[in-house]
Amino acid sequence: MVHRVGLGVVRGRSMEPTLYDGDRLLLVHGARPRLGRMAVVRLPDGVVAVKRVTRREPTGWWVERDNPAVGVDSRTVGALPDDAVLARVLCRVWPPARRVRN
Repeated sequence: MVHRVGLGVVRGRSMEPTLYDGDRLLLVHGARPRLGRMAVVRLPDGVVAVKRVTRREPTGWWVERDNPAVGVDSRTVGALPDDAVLARVLCRVWPPARRVRN
């Protein structure tokens, strides 16, 4: 399998305080997710989102948001099938340092 490296932009607040709206991410498309790390996934409603991969279930990957007050994750939609995992997040590339939020 060929893996492509690319960039992604965070939209929304579901991964705060780890990621913020507008953060740029370095991604590996088609790479297998790693437990405890973030991945770009397609939710059942078609929305593409960044989530944390927390475990493997018989039916797919269990993913969670870092912000318990905002967003959708496997607690709402269940485990996601393998083909719903679009990319593995390698790192945030911009901004290079964590911003201080007031």
